[in-house]
Amino acid sequence: QVQLVESGGGLVQAGGSLRLSCAASGRTFSSYAMGWFRQAPGKEREFVAAISWRDDRLYYADSVKGRFTISRDNAKNTVTLQMNSLKPEDTAVYYCAATRRYYYTPEGMDYWGKGTLVTVSS
Repeated sequence: QVQLVESGGGLVQAGGSLRLSCAASGRTFSSYAMGWFRQAPGKEREFVAAISWRDDRLYYADSVKGRFTISRDNAKNTVTLQMNSLKPEDTAVYYCAATRRYYYTPEGMDYWGKGTLVTVSS
């Protein structure tokens, strides 16, 4: 069992930055791939970024490439999403998720946090 708690959301102006953190419980954190997803009002939950458990390979949605960076610290059981050059269309609830699978879709994640709201004003 893995419990995930996100933090770091808030209100920011377009062009600004935010840093989201996800704290995970459990002693097997390092054996899970970690991902960030987001869901905007009226839209489906979508993939944002992921980091594998085996070799820390990184994956990004096209919409955030070059602006967002995912990282993990297995010693601290945390995964972070650094978001730069934020746009109003990045406004959403951001969720941290964990999986032991090798694909990163909402259906493929085993554990979810409750989410943190990011609002980007124009």
